[in-house]
Parts: sequence; C-alpha cells; structure tokens
Amino acid sequence: MSLVPRATPFTRARQRQIVKVGQVSLGGDLPVVVQSMTNTDTADIDSTAQQIIELAEAGSELVRITVNNDAAAAAVPFIKERLEIKNVWVPIVGDFHFNGHRLLSDNPACAEALDKYRINPGNVGRGAKKDIQFSEMIEIACRYDKPVRIGVNWGSLDQTLLAKLLDQNSALEKPLELNSVMQDAVIQSALDSAAMAESVGMARNRIILSCKTSHVQDLITIYRRLAAECDYALHLGLTEAGMGSKGIVASTAAISVLLQDNIGDTIRISITPEPDGSRVKEVQVAQEILQTMGLRAFTPMVIACPGCGRTTSTYFQQLAEDIQTFLRHQMPIWCDKYPGVESMNVAVMGCVVNGPGESKHANIGISLPGNGERPIAPVYIDGEKDVTLKGDNIAAEFQAIVEDYVATRYGQCR
Repeated sequence: MSLVPRATPFTRARQRQIVKVGQVSLGGDLPVVVQSMTNTDTADIDSTAQQIIELAEAGSELVRITVNNDAAAAAVPFIKERLEIKNVWVPIVGDFHFNGHRLLSDNPACAEALDKYRINPGNVGRGAKKDIQFSEMIEIACRYDKPVRIGVNWGSLDQTLLAKLLDQNSALEKPLELNSVMQDAVIQSALDSAAMAESVGMARNRIILSCKTSHVQDLITIYRRLAAECDYALHLGLTEAGMGSKGIVASTAAISVLLQDNIGDTIRISITPEPDGSRVKEVQVAQEILQTMGLRAFTPMVIACPGCGRTTSTYFQQLAEDIQTFLRHQMPIWCDKYPGVESMNVAVMGCVVNGPGESKHANIGISLPGNGERPIAPVYIDGEKDVTLKGDNIAAEFQAIVEDYVATRYGQCR
C-alpha cells in the first residue's frame, strides 16, 4: 500500500501531534491510518488471533480488541504470541469500559502486551471514583509507555458533566437547543480528560482523541470544533453507523467531509456485519474512502459502467467483479514485488459510448461489445489500443493481459 504524505487543496488548521502506536505512526502530515475491531470473545485465543490476522491481511493497520474481564485480559499476551508466530505485527488496542483500571492493574502482562489503551471517560466510574480510576489507567499507560485514545461516545456520555451543562444552559436568557449542549458535553469531556491525563504525567504526543456520535451532521460539527481547539491526534468514526449500504453511506458522508477539511489521523468504519459476516468489509470501506479521495492507495481500482439498455448482458458486470476480486487477492503478493501497483486503474466497460474513452484514461482497460455492436473487445494500455479480444475466453485473456502489464510496468520499479 502507498504511504505518501496527504495532499489535499486544504491547509491543516492546526498541526497535529505525531503519536507512535507500536510500529505505526500517525498524526502530523502522516497518512491517515486504517483501524478495525474484532467481534470475537477475546478469551477465545484462537478465534481472536485468527480474526486479527484476517483484518491485518486485509490492510487494517491497527486492530482493537475487547478487554472486558479477567479471562480476556489473561488471553491478550497469548494472542500477541500467536500473531508473532505468524509474523503479524499489527498493533493491538485494548478497549476498556467500567473495570479497565482493575484489569490493567491485576493483569500486568496484558498491560505490557497491548500497544494502546482505549479509555471511555463516560465509563470509567461514577462520582469520586471516576477521576481516581481514570488516573490509575493513565498511570499504568505511562508506566508501560503506552499511548491512549480517550474515546468519548455520546451513547455513554459522562452524565454528571451533561447534567452540569444542562443546568448552566437552562439558566441562560436564551438557552441553547439540547443538541448543542450535547455537542458541548462531548467536546468538553474529551478535552477535560486529556488535560487530566497530562496532569498525571502523560505526554501530549501519547494522546489520541475521538468524539463519536451516530448522526452525520453532529459528527462533522463536533470534530470541526475539536480540531480548532486542540492539537491532539484525532480518530474518526461514525458510531453505530448501521448495516449494509446505510452504514457505508453514513460513514462515508461524515468521514469524507472531515478528511477533506484535513481533520482526522485514523479512521474506523463501524458497520454492522451480517450474521456470521466478515469484519474485513469495514477495512475495505475505509481503504476505498481514502483511495477514492486520493489520500492513500491500497489496491488497483476498477472503473466500470453501471450498465444500460445498450449493454448486452451481465457479462461485463461479472468481469468487473472478477477483476476487482482478483486484484484484491493478488495485492498481498504484489505489494512487495511490484511497488506502485496499488495506484493502477483498470477499466471494464460495457459498450462503445464511454468504453473506449474510459479505457484510454485507465492504465489498462477493456471495452466489451454492447447491444448491436461488433462482437469484439478492444483493450487499451496506457492510452493506446493494444489488442482486440473476441470469442469465449475474453475474461481469461484479459486477466492474463492485466497480469503481464503489472509484471512489465511495475516490475521495473524495484
């Protein structure tokens, strides 16, 4: 995958801190990092390690796991061992709620094995215990030199802080709407918690903030304000985005706007998988957002027309899908062997209207015959017509041409 400094038409409003998480660095002008999370029972060492491997192989650069009880905490060092045996070095983030202070204190091997802790200030305790237990987690992070993400979520917002701000708002001559007060509470919770972490001894470049909501416009507003008020590295994500196209569209709408504003150093797409569905989809969507916006390159992109009455069948659709799947599956092999291949564009078009033009714009493209057209498929390489395919083996022949192009073009880049 391509790790290039981000390049957008916008200037960053504030230089972000650079945070090192395991072997991954994020923040500043570094590329936006893709994160994901397992949904296995962390105490199940085999299934958790296997899912982490799957996510890492799909391109996740950070993987978060649930650490909710002693069995999960005890499993963490063994999970790390399994990953090291498989030569998988993706940083592992521990997700703590309610009892994180105790789990980290009682399980020092877990505290040492994790590469980062995620702390939700709304779920670290109530009353006088809140600050004490939060500080305990920060002290442990400092002891083992681990960065933390202070992750505020308005579904588990600090109710004491919210009640205080609501009381202050009600006393105003012109009270703000409830939604505005909620936004204030989310931002203040993150900034106050970060300030407390620093007072305990944590450096600014060991802190990442996130302020998640499930509403697109609220998320955009909150992060724009947060980015203007601090220089901490920021993690983006629309929480509880939903299933299928709804979750993908909502996450893309919110995160893309913020990325275009140069806000965000790491992202996660929190889509709900179908029953027994793969978690890899959230990694692929995150990569596609970054690649479509021109911020990163992970895998060759396939350009394909949607089809219309001119297209003769679903043949070109199947070919486009097969080529996309082929390219993604080849990337683990190609990424080291053929540097730069992740930036390649492949066009699979269904008729003569836009087919030749799009094919010429791509690195390599094919224009399949549409309804009433001659049964031939011209192939264009780097803007020039190279060969014309015909017959029953067009798909196999085109895939072979793509493979040859990759070896010839990108094999010379070593």
